[in-house]
Amino acid sequence: MPVHPDDFRRALGRFASGVTVVTAAHDGQMAGMTVSAFSSVSLQPPYVLICLDKQAGTIPVLRASGVFAVNILSAGQVDISNQFASKRPDKFSGIDWRPGRLGAPLLAGVLASVECRVVQEMDAGDHLLYIGQVEATDIDTSAEPLLYYHGRYHGLAPLES
Repeated sequence: MPVHPDDFRRALGRFASGVTVVTAAHDGQMAGMTVSAFSSVSLQPPYVLICLDKQAGTIPVLRASGVFAVNILSAGQVDISNQFASKRPDKFSGIDWRPGRLGAPLLAGVLASVECRVVQEMDAGDHLLYIGQVEATDIDTSAEPLLYYHGRYHGLAPLES
């Protein structure tokens, strides 16, 4: 028998993760959402995985375009994370971005962006899993990551060894 959803949520809230915004665009329509369920899958070929709630408004745009970008947020981008996690209709309002090589919006000031072509969509309970082949990347080595742990944002602090 599976655990209760509240217990599951509390346990996984103890796992620190980076914060990303997944974006897509098709025929002038842009969509994006804050996503913490992001992972590398394979080096050869270069695959990543994102998990999106089946109710996410980003899914129709992502399906229509067949491409997405994962924007890995930096420590100063809490407001961007909150904006893309909201239900507001125009999540790109006031956001500095540019179109990526594949057409998905790339947000300014991120640690890295990963542009992907969808290679597989899988049903997984109340979420859809997307595996994307990475076709372009951009990296900023000068910034620190935005982290999410136990329901709150955090920064990175080095540990003494």
